[in-house]
Amino acid sequence: MEEKRSNSAGGVGGMALFALIGFVGALVVGWGIFPKMLYSQKTQPIRFSHTVHTQLGIECEQCHHLGPDGRFAGLPSTESCAECHGEETGDTSANGKEIDKFVKDYVKTGRQVPWLVYQYQPDNVFFSHAAHKGFECTKCHLDVAKMDTPPPYYENRLSGYSKDTMKMWECERCHASMGTSNACFVCHK
Repeated sequence: MEEKRSNSAGGVGGMALFALIGFVGALVVGWGIFPKMLYSQKTQPIRFSHTVHTQLGIECEQCHHLGPDGRFAGLPSTESCAECHGEETGDTSANGKEIDKFVKDYVKTGRQVPWLVYQYQPDNVFFSHAAHKGFECTKCHLDVAKMDTPPPYYENRLSGYSKDTMKMWECERCHASMGTSNACFVCHK
């Protein structure tokens, strides 16, 4: 009878160890391996320094503007950037090389820079920046004004959207804290 008890005790211990190994394995896959498989990392086509531009006194709205319905309408066009950066500089610094790359690849060819948009919203979401006027941009967006190099862009391989696209729960939490409606029709059209 004593022999039977020791075998069943070993069986429970073995099962507990097996469960612990499975749990740790699930954590490793869920937090480490799966995100790397789900997201591909990309870099912006030009290493654009927001810091240099803000230090020159350029306001965000000079390059990023709203459309007539309040939607975000603008990444700067090649033409607007070429107003200041229309010629190659020959400067060998990191910023000089990026300006020369921009002029060679985009200004001279007449192509638009294919910027990667960190917070592009799905087509079924209507987000009006005009309705959110008065909020600090950094409440929802990265503080790029302090960045000399754009952060990595992580694209979801399944949806094609950025990892940084605003999530519905983030909007709902803010609306609830402000006493604003969370009805579907407020954001979804």
